[in-house]
Amino acid sequence: MSDSRETLVYYRDNGIQKESISEKEKQVLDFINQKIAAGNSLEEILHFYFHQMQHLIPADRIGIAFFEENGSRMVLYHVITGYSPVYLDSGYTADSRGSSLEQVFSSETPRVINDLEAYYLEHPLSESTQLLLKENIMSSMTCPLRVEKRPVGLLFFSSKNKSAYSSHDIMLHLAVSERLSQAVEKAWTINRMAQSMSSYMEMLGFVSHELKSPLDSIITLGTTMVQGYMGELSEKHRDYIDRMVKKAQYLRDMAAEYLTLSRFESSAMELKKEKTDFNADILRESLEIIQPQLEEKKITLTTAADPGLPVIACDRMLMKIVVNNLLSNAVKYSNTSGSVDITCSAAENTFMFTVRNTGPGFSPDQKYRLFKKFSRLESKELMKRKGSGIGLYTSWKIIQFHNGRIRADSDEGQWAEFSFEIPLS
Repeated sequence: MSDSRETLVYYRDNGIQKESISEKEKQVLDFINQKIAAGNSLEEILHFYFHQMQHLIPADRIGIAFFEENGSRMVLYHVITGYSPVYLDSGYTADSRGSSLEQVFSSETPRVINDLEAYYLEHPLSESTQLLLKENIMSSMTCPLRVEKRPVGLLFFSSKNKSAYSSHDIMLHLAVSERLSQAVEKAWTINRMAQSMSSYMEMLGFVSHELKSPLDSIITLGTTMVQGYMGELSEKHRDYIDRMVKKAQYLRDMAAEYLTLSRFESSAMELKKEKTDFNADILRESLEIIQPQLEEKKITLTTAADPGLPVIACDRMLMKIVVNNLLSNAVKYSNTSGSVDITCSAAENTFMFTVRNTGPGFSPDQKYRLFKKFSRLESKELMKRKGSGIGLYTSWKIIQFHNGRIRADSDEGQWAEFSFEIPLS
């Protein structure tokens, strides 16, 4: 094994295991092994590890990096230091193909550089070394993180002192490396999943927003043509354009649902409560929206509201989305010449809304899938009716925002009923 004072040293496990660990070091290492898995994020894990390991291994900074793009690029994900300014910071990226870090990563061999100034003279193109020297860092220790020989990432210890690291420091790190690698891999996987979902929702919101305006234009132009404002049309052409308008309306409504969903998932939606007359401010407008569909399917509509319903406090825009979703579903899944019944009531500081429709309904085992994202019921009858699978999920989110509850019930083959309740204030 090379002496720790050399510029560049590679350590291998078989040369380290013979070193002894003091009782104090053993206590700290045991504590780290016991607690490291409790970290909920990479930042939390690294902060815990940094502050505990400072008792054992000299470190003015610690960082963690991962390889992306099939190993062709290294990204420094998080850095903790006891000083400022920091020049080699989170977000730093570098090509890794053929680099010394790729060699460290693939060889499973920890590396120590105990004189970064001398190392930089030998490797003047090393941008990361140049940035570390600007921070007055003189020594570094780079450790691969692996789980069952599966590569996870790279951990960097750095010190402002020359010759800061020895085989003993490597041995101390290796004593907790397996548990640390497992915790890091778990947190990194969760982090990437969250980032992927965030990117997906951002793209979904962008596409939905961009689709909405041209679809509105198609609907307006098509409706104008069907109504004869641009000249007489044959019955055949009127039918074609009418079908085009309905398809565009379906796509526009779906785009609006996706746009609302993306705002919820990105936490961009804020609850803006205001005093609201439910019948006048919400229900009346929703009924006007579904009136053409009611007439087309010859559905009988009944509404029943307790006399003197109190004013409620809610976000009108969001509550309209819920009511529109529930009413449009009731009409969509109702049989031709069926019925839709609406009830509004209040009791004990709670407002309740219920809509029931005759129709195929759903089975008891399908009930608990209704409010899940992108979930659609799979019976032959229900699959004939178009839907995005997010309307009920969005409604559930909105009612949750209002500290309320939403429910579904059905007698399969006879009727389906959806209801929600929210606090009056």
